[in-house]
Amino acid sequence: MNAPLRTGWTAEQFFAWEGHASGRYEFDGFAPVAMTGGSINHSRITGNVLAALRTRLGGGPCEALGPDAGLATAAGAIRYPDALVTCSPQPSGAARTVTNVVMGFEVLSAASGRTDRIVKVREYAAVPSIRRYVILESRSAGLLVFDRADAAETWRATTLTAEDVLRMPEIGVAIPVAEFYSRVQFGDDPATAGG
Repeated sequence: MNAPLRTGWTAEQFFAWEGHASGRYEFDGFAPVAMTGGSINHSRITGNVLAALRTRLGGGPCEALGPDAGLATAAGAIRYPDALVTCSPQPSGAARTVTNVVMGFEVLSAASGRTDRIVKVREYAAVPSIRRYVILESRSAGLLVFDRADAAETWRATTLTAEDVLRMPEIGVAIPVAEFYSRVQFGDDPATAGG
């Protein structure tokens, strides 16, 4: 006897369900996926990224959003990066996803490494508007940066440490990596605290 195949959800079904769900979820294009809990470091790093971007972008055409702004990726998936940047006017304040995303930022947690480093790299590469994807470590000060000049190119990967500067010509901004780690402490040694 053959078992029936499970039918996947649509993005519309996910959004309808998500409005009543407890907890936070992403949509992998088939079903909801629970987002793992973060940490104080995760929260501080996310806040630092958003503050650094918003300060530098000011009232210009680009806007930093997150972590509740959705991003439609490959195969109908809906992701919620910790931060994203768009340089296009958005259709509505009530919209669930952001259009024309230029950059995405993910802060790693203990459970999100595989998804952020493999699955989302592929999904974000399939979004033509995305020029840069930044993965921020949460257990040490460091970034893994994927960038490309246009959608036809393959990602180029670069690693940065606390002594480096993250340059983002797509939005005309450069931010010292150490700024993302302000008030962040690693391990039990206060001497390893960032910023």
